Amino acid sequence: MKPAFLPYQPASEFFTDELCYITELSNSPADEAMSVALARVAPGVTTRWHSLHNTAERYVILSGQGVAEIGDEAPRAVGPHDVILIPAGCRQRIRNTGSDDLLFYAICTPRFLPENYLDLEAG
Repeated sequence: MKPAFLPYQPASEFFTDELCYITELSNSPADEAMSVALARVAPGVTTRWHSLHNTAERYVILSGQGVAEIGDEAPRAVGPHDVILIPAGCRQRIRNTGSDDLLFYAICTPRFLPENYLDLEAG
């Protein structure tokens, strides 16, 4: 890795099949060890059950209220400054229970690669 400044680019936000919006803040071969994305879930939306093969993930809640479901753990209410640890291969989803967007950082190690994403609701 080399020193770099990565400016925030809000216009790069995109909607995913997982039912959330993603802005990649850092995800490139220049830093294979980690990626950081800003995730946004609209009020009332629950993301699809999914897992990440060979990729651990952490959610750092920035704002909003939600309920996270991770593996076989009981659903847990989450809010600002909560951190959720998601081991590689662990099923996960999150629901926005508030009236404002649920915003959180999704930090992946190693970096997120689309081929490691597994939709657990696909028929």
